[in-house]
Amino acid sequence: MSIPPFDTTARTTYTQPPNPTWTYGQGVDTTPAGRVWIAGESEGWKVYNTAETDKDDLNMLMISGIAPRPIALVSTIDEQGVENISPFSWFNMVANYPPVISFAYNHRSQGRLPDTATNMMNNQGFAVNILSEPFVQNANATSIDAPPDFDEWSISGLTKEKCVHVKASRVKESAFSMECELYKTIDITHPVTGEQSSTLILAHVRYIHVRRDMLTERGAVDLAKLKPVARLDDISYGRVGDAFMIARPSWAQEEAMIQGVLKTLASH
Repeated sequence: MSIPPFDTTARTTYTQPPNPTWTYGQGVDTTPAGRVWIAGESEGWKVYNTAETDKDDLNMLMISGIAPRPIALVSTIDEQGVENISPFSWFNMVANYPPVISFAYNHRSQGRLPDTATNMMNNQGFAVNILSEPFVQNANATSIDAPPDFDEWSISGLTKEKCVHVKASRVKESAFSMECELYKTIDITHPVTGEQSSTLILAHVRYIHVRRDMLTERGAVDLAKLKPVARLDDISYGRVGDAFMIARPSWAQEEAMIQGVLKTLASH
């Protein structure tokens, strides 16, 4: 299979939403694209009982269906001062005040925790760095299944930068980094077998480092400049393509219209 080279000239642009004239109560099948989407229902659904599905098949199904996923490049330090770095794609924001983020890791089959996971428990803090297109391969190199205590920083080509609060380094190339302290861990245990397969990390964000050239005039991060990268299925990554804006409805402003639509639908 021939794969074209990466397009470094691609830019994120804002467009209208898929159906700019959509109104309350309007079905999906009212646009050409919507009708094509609905037509796929003729193939039916395949239903998976997770208790009876093979672990590997279940993993493939979930990482391909729950996508795209943001990526946390987590840098830690152990009690002897040895630093470690590793990417996690089971990652997201949990709360903004206090600022809390989450990510999870699988336990290794041999029972040993990843170095990054062990380091996060030592109360020295860690940094969570957002991935961008220019250094995605650098970050991917740190996911290698190296032996314990191997320094993934040494093969990454990334640069350590001192944090202001935690002892671990942040990634200088990352335009958005967070200094974090461990907030809480939750071990994920299978409700039937009792097997402990993964752990959810909740991290309290203490400091945020943002490159000035990434910020808009209103203080938000410019998506087109940040160029964040996401994980898809298997070994696939994704970039942000075109974006569109849809305002969140306000009941105070929309109630009359909604009530009118409901009356119309009820009369049919």
